[in-house]
Amino acid sequence: MTAASLDARVVVNRPRFRLDVAVTAAPGETVAIMGPSGAGKSTLLHAIAGLEPVHEGHVRIDGTDAAGRRPLPPHRRGVVLLGQEPRLFPHLSARENVAFGLRARRVARAVALERADEWIARVGLGGLGGRRPAQLSGGQQQRIALARALATEPRVLMLDEPFASLDPETAGEIRTLIATQLPRSAVTTLVVTHAAIDAAALADRLVIVEDGVVTQAGPVRDVLAAPATRFAAVIAGVNRVLGVADGGAWRSGDVTLRARDAVDAADGTPLAAFVRPGLVHLQTLEDVDAGSAASTGPAPGGPAPGGPAPGGPAPAGSAPADLAPAPHASAGPASIDPAPAPHASASSWITRVARLEQTPAGVRVHTEEPDIAVDLAADALAALRLAPGTAVRLTVPADAVRLAPAAPPASTPRPPTAP
Repeated sequence: MTAASLDARVVVNRPRFRLDVAVTAAPGETVAIMGPSGAGKSTLLHAIAGLEPVHEGHVRIDGTDAAGRRPLPPHRRGVVLLGQEPRLFPHLSARENVAFGLRARRVARAVALERADEWIARVGLGGLGGRRPAQLSGGQQQRIALARALATEPRVLMLDEPFASLDPETAGEIRTLIATQLPRSAVTTLVVTHAAIDAAALADRLVIVEDGVVTQAGPVRDVLAAPATRFAAVIAGVNRVLGVADGGAWRSGDVTLRARDAVDAADGTPLAAFVRPGLVHLQTLEDVDAGSAASTGPAPGGPAPGGPAPGGPAPAGSAPADLAPAPHASAGPASIDPAPAPHASASSWITRVARLEQTPAGVRVHTEEPDIAVDLAADALAALRLAPGTAVRLTVPADAVRLAPAAPPASTPRPPTAP
């Protein structure tokens, strides 16, 4: 089979949940689907595969509605769904597992086994075809499951969190394998994932699903560069805080954020401010009062003659000072991390620590309103002795701030459900 176009609008009604999502994919395109737990992502895949009834809408595969008045059974849709578990037949060898799907399509046994050997080699397990699943590692089993899925030349391949049960190193290997094999197979693919790296590495477009509806969709880079919701901002690795325009800056309560370029919006216009956690400078009030160097975040810039050292504390309660540009501590879309401009104004305010969260590189400190997160190294956390309730001063260079209209995200209309 050749890659197929997919045009689906899936409505599934449950007693306390309604899924109403539209998703399309061009032949050979890979679309990532992300959303919080319970958003309806797996339900969407199951409905497209024919494993879940569609109450309204359509599932058109190359123009044929598989969910029409007489829905096509799963085995006639040309769709393969691969989930977190490989689901290999324990009594069959790896070779026989891969050949099984071909045999089910009436391919001669000898031909099916030959193709199975080819696919096992393509996924990097040549010579292991005679082993049973119990003799393979979790990563090897997932490779065999992928080989079995692709060997049947599906019209649409759907991957439901295929890396969730794997350790990070193995997940990285399988991700690389899939990124290599999907273009070679030219198969239309939907990938449900919780990790932005999967979308960035595998997909052409990204669809965000929250509470059963699409809240944002577009090219992966565009979505991650300008997240429209709090969830999208979290997966993109940026702070997204809502406020209003005030004199070309962003304001919420007593806190003002200035960007390098003033925003062209009337005062009171809803705005979203984007700031990367690694570009926020944090100090405890004790450090500010004592002039201590025990502060974190990117150094706000070189000192003025007779001024404080780079990254040094600003006096408590002082107005934002003119500072040189902060170095970019983390890579990301240019639209979020604008190029630095010299002597950009910084914004500073006092808040309290709300909670601490472990990250692969250290600790993320979440603060109270506005909810700005700050990334710290573990040793910096130890030096600052932070805990929920600790008063801190945050400073954000204008170079690190991007402002954008906070228009409500487009979503599929949701008619009210019956009580």
